[in-house]
Amino acid sequence: MKLDILAFGAHPDDVELGCSGTLAKEVSLGKKVGIVDLTRGELGTRGSVEIRNSESAKASEILGIHVRENLDMRDGFFVNDETHQLKIIQMIRKYQPDVVICNAIDDRHIDHGKGSKLVSDACFLSGLRKIETEWEGSSQQAWRPKAVYHYIQWKNIEPDFVVDISGFMDVKMESILAYGSQFYNPNSNEPTTPIATKNFLDSVKYRAQDLGRIVGVEFAEGYTVERYLAVNSLGDLI
Repeated sequence: MKLDILAFGAHPDDVELGCSGTLAKEVSLGKKVGIVDLTRGELGTRGSVEIRNSESAKASEILGIHVRENLDMRDGFFVNDETHQLKIIQMIRKYQPDVVICNAIDDRHIDHGKGSKLVSDACFLSGLRKIETEWEGSSQQAWRPKAVYHYIQWKNIEPDFVVDISGFMDVKMESILAYGSQFYNPNSNEPTTPIATKNFLDSVKYRAQDLGRIVGVEFAEGYTVERYLAVNSLGDLI
C-alpha cells in the first residue's frame, strides 16, 4: 500500500500528541496515512507493553489511519546506526510516502531527538539505490520522501509553519485519551509523571489554541522543516 503520509514516533502516543489533528484531517480529505512506532514504550513508568499495544490500536481506530506498525526497537536505548536506519528504510520503501512526519528535533525525552534524527537520516538514505533492502523475500526499490517535517512535543519550539486543525481537535484529544494508562486520571493509583498531570493534558489544547490564535484559526499544530517551504503563488498561503 502506497501512503501519502507516514508519521513516525519514538513511542506509542508521540504521534497522537504531536500531529494527530493533522493526520485526522488528511484522512478526512481522502489521504492514505500510516503510523510507525519505533518502540513499545516499555520503559514507561505507567502501564505495560500489553496495555500500550491495546491503547495504540484504539487510537489508530479513532484516527482512521490505514496502517500502524511497531519496529520493536529498545525504548531508551535505540541508536542512530546502520541497523536501525535499515529498519526505517524498509518502512519507507514499503509504503513509499510522499511526506514523512517525525519526532521533535529536540525535546525533554532523549528518545525524541534521537528518533527525529534517525528517521530523517533514513529518509535520505532510502533514496540511494545502492543500499539494498528486502521485504518478505522481495527486493525493495529506492524511495525518498518529498518532504520531512518534525512535530513539536514537550518543548515550545518555534514552528516554521502550522496546520489548521479546526474541527479536528476533539479527534486529537480522543486519540490521546485512548492512552488511559499514560495521562491524567484522578482515579489512577499509578505514580505521577510529567505527562500524567492535568496541566500537561490542558497544555495540549491551549498550545493548539494559541497557535491557532496567531494565524487566525481556532486550533493549529506546528511543525519545523529541514529545508525551505515553497509555494506556487502567494494565493497558496492563508
